[in-house]
Amino acid sequence: MTTKILVFAALACPLFAADQLATFYDSELSRAEREVTRLAEAMPADKYNFAPTNGTFTGVRTFAGQVKHIATYTYQLATSDLNEKPPVDIGKDDNGPESLQTKEQILAYLKGAFAMAHRSVAKLTEQNQMEPVKSMYGERIRPRVATMTTYSWHSFDHYGQMVVYARMNGVVPGQAPPAAAAKR
Repeated sequence: MTTKILVFAALACPLFAADQLATFYDSELSRAEREVTRLAEAMPADKYNFAPTNGTFTGVRTFAGQVKHIATYTYQLATSDLNEKPPVDIGKDDNGPESLQTKEQILAYLKGAFAMAHRSVAKLTEQNQMEPVKSMYGERIRPRVATMTTYSWHSFDHYGQMVVYARMNGVVPGQAPPAAAAKR
């Protein structure tokens, strides 16, 4: 009986490790999704076109541009990994489609990108983590697991910029938007 249990446990270990790999990257993606989405929701709609203009900020993306960029890049990564076409218009470059103008449109686009990224992460296994994945534009090849890490670090890179913009407009990450706080 003990031998059967040990054999079963030995056979189950690789499956457990593979499951843990996808679970780990999905939790990292969920963390980035939660923070970016909360901040995008907290920024008032009338501040979505805000971008600092003084000094070294000249010419930077607007807050909306930051959100659209995160979503577009996430779509690009996920579509490459899943070997699918984007389910929505993602524009001509990594700045996203110009047609998205309202906060609601941009939030829906962001949420769709993260949903597609979760599908990408779900197919990660111990066996396929080192398989080469071509970028959407074909110029870059990297191991599938690199895509999984990029979802998080790229989102948080731009989240940091979004935090600066939000704070310049009285929005503190994790707190209610200024209008909601004033109504209390």
